[in-house]
Amino acid sequence: MTAAEQSLSLRVVGVHYAYPDGQVALRGVDLMVARGERVALLGPNGAGKTTVVLHLNGILHGGGGTVDVGGLRVDPGDRKRLAEIRSRVGIVFQDPDDQLFLPTVAEDVAFGPANAGLRGTELSTRVDEALAAVGMAEHRDRAPHHLSFGQRRRVAVATVLAMRPEILVLDEPSSNLDPASRRELAEILRSLPVTVLMVTHDLPYALELCPRAVVIDNGSIVADGPTAELLADAPLMARHRLELPFGFDLGRAAAQLAAPAATRDS
Repeated sequence: MTAAEQSLSLRVVGVHYAYPDGQVALRGVDLMVARGERVALLGPNGAGKTTVVLHLNGILHGGGGTVDVGGLRVDPGDRKRLAEIRSRVGIVFQDPDDQLFLPTVAEDVAFGPANAGLRGTELSTRVDEALAAVGMAEHRDRAPHHLSFGQRRRVAVATVLAMRPEILVLDEPSSNLDPASRRELAEILRSLPVTVLMVTHDLPYALELCPRAVVIDNGSIVADGPTAELLADAPLMARHRLELPFGFDLGRAAAQLAAPAATRDS
C-alpha cells in the first residue's frame, strides 16, 4: 500500500451490488476519503447512498470490488476483522431512538465500548470524553426519552464517538431539528477530529459542514468536487433531482463560509 493510500480513511474501489430481487444498486463505485475530511454524499432517493454506507461495515457485500477502512480490508468472512471494522465505522441513524434504549444517557454511551470488552476507568473515560464532545455531560444520568429530540441526536452521536471510530457516518443529521439544535449540532460536528461522511438531502447543511461533496445517482458517482461548485452547477443539480431551498442565496452563503470566523460571527 502506498503512502497516499495509507493516509485514507476510506478507499472504495469498483464496488458493484445487486439486491436479491435483481435490482442493481451500485455500478462500480470508486470513492476515496482522506483522514479528517468531511464529505457530503448527495443524491435523489434510491440513488444508492444507503447501499454504499452498508458496504462500509460489511452489512452488504458480495457484489464485487473492495472496501478499505483505515487501511483494513472489509472481509465479511473474517469475523474478528469485521468486528474491528464495525468499531471503526460509526453510523449515526436518522432516528436517534433507534440507538438509545437503556435507562440512562451514560449507559447508552457505555454500551458499545462495554460490549467490546472495556471496563472500569477506561470505560468511564470513553463515556466522559464522548459526552463532553457533544455537550451532554450534565445529562449523563437522565433518561434519554426525557431529552429533546436535538439532545437525543447528540447523545446518539456520543454513543458512536465512544467507540473512537475512524469514520463517522451521519444519516440525515439535520432532519427534524429546530434552528438552534441544527446550529448546535453543526458546531459539534465541525469540532470533531474524525473523518465524516454525511448522507443528506439538506444541501445548505452539506455546504456548511462539508467542503467536498459527492453526487451519486443510479448507482454511480456522477460528480465529486467542492460542495459550493457542485451546488452552483444548475444543470447537474437538475439532472439528479437536487434542489436548494427556495430563496437560498448560494453565493452569499459560500462567501460567509469562506470568510474568517471572526467576520462570520460579527
